Amino acid sequence: MRNDISARAREIALTLTSWPSVTGSADEAAIAPKLARYLSHFDTVWTSPIPKDARSNVFALKRGRSRRTIVLTGHFDVVPVDDYGALEPLAFNAERLLPEIVARLRKTGENALALADFESGEFLPGRGLLDMKAGLAAGIAAMEAYTGDASLLFLGVSDEEERSAGARAAAPMLSQIASEHDLDIALVINLDAISDQGDGALGRTVALGSVGKQLVTALVTGKEAHACYPQDGANAAYLAAELLTEFELAPELAETSGAEIAAPPTALHAKDLKSGYNVTTPAQSWLYWNTLQHRRSAEEVFDISLMLARRAMARAARKLARDIPVMSYAELAARVPHHDVQRIAEEVAAIEGLDLPERAKRVTAAVWKASGLTGPAVVMGFGSIPYPAVSLSDAALEDAIAMACAAHGVGSLRYFPGISDMSFLGEASGDLSACAANTPIWGSSFTMPDSAGYPCINIGPWGRDYHHWLERLHAPYAFDTLPRVLLAVIEAVAKGR
Repeated sequence: MRNDISARAREIALTLTSWPSVTGSADEAAIAPKLARYLSHFDTVWTSPIPKDARSNVFALKRGRSRRTIVLTGHFDVVPVDDYGALEPLAFNAERLLPEIVARLRKTGENALALADFESGEFLPGRGLLDMKAGLAAGIAAMEAYTGDASLLFLGVSDEEERSAGARAAAPMLSQIASEHDLDIALVINLDAISDQGDGALGRTVALGSVGKQLVTALVTGKEAHACYPQDGANAAYLAAELLTEFELAPELAETSGAEIAAPPTALHAKDLKSGYNVTTPAQSWLYWNTLQHRRSAEEVFDISLMLARRAMARAARKLARDIPVMSYAELAARVPHHDVQRIAEEVAAIEGLDLPERAKRVTAAVWKASGLTGPAVVMGFGSIPYPAVSLSDAALEDAIAMACAAHGVGSLRYFPGISDMSFLGEASGDLSACAANTPIWGSSFTMPDSAGYPCINIGPWGRDYHHWLERLHAPYAFDTLPRVLLAVIEAVAKGR
């Protein structure tokens, strides 16, 4: 079976990779029915449209003798291919792309590690092959090969690369599907890739949970002044600089679990809101930070963020000799009639072409204006879809999974190091009430279900440089080892070991 399942995993992976599916494109919308037809040999196969979206998710059920069910899931959308340059026409054809990339690297000498990888014969290029169609292929190949008692449910989702619309739509459906098909979901296995720039030891792992992400925002309102008399005001750019200094790599917002680190916060955006040059100091600035979590809830993240912001503004207050209050977006919104806040959020949601943090900025600024408050002040909030951290709560299940993987030389991580759809399917840390109250675009620009709450792990392929034209998959692990590891975990969970 080893050689057969390896060949089948490779065949499926190259087939899926050959289907373009860039996030948000017509190709992505077309792939769900195409994939459903490809999976039609399973017992029950269907597509499920995402509400208010042209895209769909795909489900395929292999009915076993037992109700005990393992879900195998992953996304089929990929990032754009324009970074391939002249090789773009070959981006989805791994076997034709390989010699062309080797020739280009030999000519330019630009990436010695990538060239060595490709020349070793163990790595394959191609947009989406690593992230994450080889993972989907391993799951499908394992489903086909499995002959045990458990039932297996495949779930392919759209839009992981942008807003996780697919997983957010699928999460509340899983319990309904389990009820309709008389299934008892014991485990969800996400099949996403891990990047490893070393010998592959990090990539050959099962992740027993996943990091979470919160995008923390700050709307800074100063007090305008002529540049010749800056002491008469409070420069919003200066106040923003104090926040940047306080938040950047702040250990208070970093988390460690043994040797694993959830990276400390870093600024992703910081800009004043002036429309052009004049000699008046900036009235407002907008900032946001990437924050990652292992165990912290949204409320804990927000409380720490408020503390950091107040510490920064205390320094600024001493320098400017004026008070600079810090408030939450929820406190600001409470000062404005609810119907006005709702109207502002809906008007911004109707504007096309804005990313979520830009929408959050516009809503926060409009609500600030409607409040009648004057600066200087700082309003803290969240600016995008939250990704809760997830972990396993069942120690016996965790041990069984780790043992099944270890038998194939696969190690264990506490947390998958990248943002993933596990956040919507697994056992989430804390609730999202603080996030809902302090995200200006919650319910207008996106909807957020409760996490499905199933035990959820990640076992996927490894490689290097995904989201880059040198994206490459370690083929022996993906096509041979990975499907066998999945079968071992499925069997262990099916037997309750």
